Amino acid sequence: MPLIVHWPDIALRLALATLAGFLIGFNRGERGRPAGMRTTLLVCLAACFAMILANLLLNTNGMPPDSFVKFDPMRLPLGILSGIGFIGGGAIIRRENLVVGVTTAATIWFVTVLGICFGAGQFVLGITATILGLGVLAGLWHLEQALYQQSEGTLVATIASDGPTDDQLRERICRNGNQIVSWGVSYYQRDGQRQVVCEVRRRQHPNDASAPLFVGELAKTPGIPLLQWQPLGTRAGIEHEKSFSA
Repeated sequence: MPLIVHWPDIALRLALATLAGFLIGFNRGERGRPAGMRTTLLVCLAACFAMILANLLLNTNGMPPDSFVKFDPMRLPLGILSGIGFIGGGAIIRRENLVVGVTTAATIWFVTVLGICFGAGQFVLGITATILGLGVLAGLWHLEQALYQQSEGTLVATIASDGPTDDQLRERICRNGNQIVSWGVSYYQRDGQRQVVCEVRRRQHPNDASAPLFVGELAKTPGIPLLQWQPLGTRAGIEHEKSFSA
């Protein structure tokens, strides 16, 4: 960073930081994600202003003769990076075994670094980081949507005395590459029914919100009066209920 900063240079740093924060925020807001344009713009400009202030204070004496306190202006951007962790931590939410908001937190931290780069006058580094960041957020998002991802869900089935056995139930669930993670059974002595609760792991397209094929097949199977499928991380499940004759 230069020791003397002029206003045209400051204006250029702020303009590039504004553009970088806008582009990153526009990419996030276009997909309805948190940390949209206003958030990324504020974070990027705040980091940029902090770095410009640190640059302006470089000419300040480190330790005046009549003081025992040493002034270090470079601690200002370090404090910005540490403080932004509180915003990023607040963006991360955990719902049971499902963690969301990690990309939002990483975007906020990344935009902070962009602001520091432009605020320090490192234009080439800041522009390169902006291009790479947009490539990661935009390009890899399309790649993630094209790939199949692993997901889990809970199957709850009430089975009558004349319903399928546990082995038959497992065989139908494990079709198409599905895996049973856990299996629990509760028996009702009064009417001979039992309740099976199992967690199933499968691979699905990110845009596919439908229930697995075996859920529809089991719903049509005699001897299963109640069947519920609940994807991991959601409160509402898909439930099938039907009457049967014992």
